[in-house]
Amino acid sequence: MEINKASPAPFAPRPSKRTAMIVTGEASGDLHGANLIRAAREIDPELAFFGVGGQRMAAAGCDIVIPGETITVMGLVEVIEYFPVIYRAFRRLKGILHGGDRPDLLILVDFPDFNLRLAAEAKKAGVPVLYYVSPQVWAWRRGRVKKIARIVDRLAVILPFEPDYYRHVDLHVEYVGNPLLDEAKVGCPREEFLRGHGLDPDRPVVGLFPGSRRNELKFILETIWSAAEVLLREQPQIQFLLPMAPSLPADAFAQHLAERPLPVTLVRDDIYDVANACDAVIAVSGTATLQIALVGTPMVVVYKVAPMTYAIGRRLVKIPFVSLVNIVAGEEVVREFIQDAATPEAIVAEIRQLLRDEVYRGRMRQGLLRVKEIMGAPGCSERVARMASEMSRQGRERQ
Repeated sequence: MEINKASPAPFAPRPSKRTAMIVTGEASGDLHGANLIRAAREIDPELAFFGVGGQRMAAAGCDIVIPGETITVMGLVEVIEYFPVIYRAFRRLKGILHGGDRPDLLILVDFPDFNLRLAAEAKKAGVPVLYYVSPQVWAWRRGRVKKIARIVDRLAVILPFEPDYYRHVDLHVEYVGNPLLDEAKVGCPREEFLRGHGLDPDRPVVGLFPGSRRNELKFILETIWSAAEVLLREQPQIQFLLPMAPSLPADAFAQHLAERPLPVTLVRDDIYDVANACDAVIAVSGTATLQIALVGTPMVVVYKVAPMTYAIGRRLVKIPFVSLVNIVAGEEVVREFIQDAATPEAIVAEIRQLLRDEVYRGRMRQGLLRVKEIMGAPGCSERVARMASEMSRQGRERQ
């Protein structure tokens, strides 16, 4: 794996404009970063963006220095394999922060293990730091709160309970709402969407949402695929939709399809249209679960990582749920099957109930509606964009 795999153009700062380096390594961060950049261009056209991200941020006008997918790895053990690639990326960004053409602002989107180290370098270089999407201190490693307060200038959090975790430290923390609310719209009616993909609206549709990281596929795809095969044997009329994340290559599922054919339709359409077209979804824990929740589609959440990563994580994570849906709700709205509990049989039993039991399905839909209400009003991206504009001006005055 090479950092310059996507052959990005060499970074060339535009001196006539203020610049913000923006860094994320996740597909969700690429989405939030892109929405932020678009909002900022409306508010402050003189602020230019460069940094680490994916296709969405590039399309929004960000100069991609390092493709985000080259440094995205999930799991404590899995990071070791890709450490040289991650370290070279960090060294390059550190050099920019300490160089003669350093940015006026550093915006960090989630991705805490990498980004908190970068924030410390920005602090040394005198570059202000806006951290967007708080590290999950409410889940594990709460001691990071004090460190964050030392190296971050402003923190924009997207879950309503997060400011409480920082109330005892000297840090400007603001709940800005959730960025998903800015984009959570169904653009294509269910029947039109399905017919457009050659599917029958009168037959049940199950969504397979396997995640956006390659190592997620390594540990989870086999289980999801097996569950789909069982469902198909039970109900031959079932149709499957699988949305492919922009970070995944076109052939990500080619081997599975060749070795174990499954009548699954691969799409790269808007995730909200895909979720709306489904009667039920098997989803990997992550941002996608909130996106599905905003549409109101019933789901089951699954997750698996390397055995050693899970063993370590069990000792560190201090919350009863892993899915953002249940975390936001503060209760179990959707069933979660994690690690050894994530068996095809358990997943199939839950999907079977969601498809057949109208009362059960209706109760889950009500829970998903409560989650949407808790998340609040749209406008998050614009709020953070205004922060970025203000802080970049202050950063330019420092230089």
